[in-house]
Amino acid sequence: MNRALWPIAACLVLSACGDSRFNPTRWFGGERAPRVETLAPPKGYQEKPDTRLPVAQVLSAKWEQTVEGRLLVVTAIAPTKGWWDVALVPETPQPADRIRPDANGVLRLRLVGAPPPADSTTAQIPAQPGVDTLTVAFPLSSTALRDIGTVVVTGGTNAVSLGV
Repeated sequence: MNRALWPIAACLVLSACGDSRFNPTRWFGGERAPRVETLAPPKGYQEKPDTRLPVAQVLSAKWEQTVEGRLLVVTAIAPTKGWWDVALVPETPQPADRIRPDANGVLRLRLVGAPPPADSTTAQIPAQPGVDTLTVAFPLSSTALRDIGTVVVTGGTNAVSLGV
């Protein structure tokens, strides 16, 4: 390569340094490259703690077949009327859409829900087993089911075990 081209090639390579002090466009007071803006909050995304309480009693658990795998259907009863936002959540924190069992192949789920406000009338009325049952479903893909041998659903006073 010709000796006259070396300084030009060096400047081109250094100009690729972006916002660095090695970039020749910044040697004589050149402006910094514009900052990339992001939609993320300044302190990052912070997960809110789950404040729901365990539902009192798990009555039953069964499997329903789906195209992608199986649906775990759990029936339970709360101590009073008015429980809402009922869900099955893994006992150990896991990323969304990635359900993994423990080392023994057991997937442990908790049945949680939000009770009615303490000063409401529904919080004073006991739940009736035939009318006030809560039903919640938890989908599991065929891929997730490969590693699971048993599912244990825990409520406030009992637990139900179901083989895969």
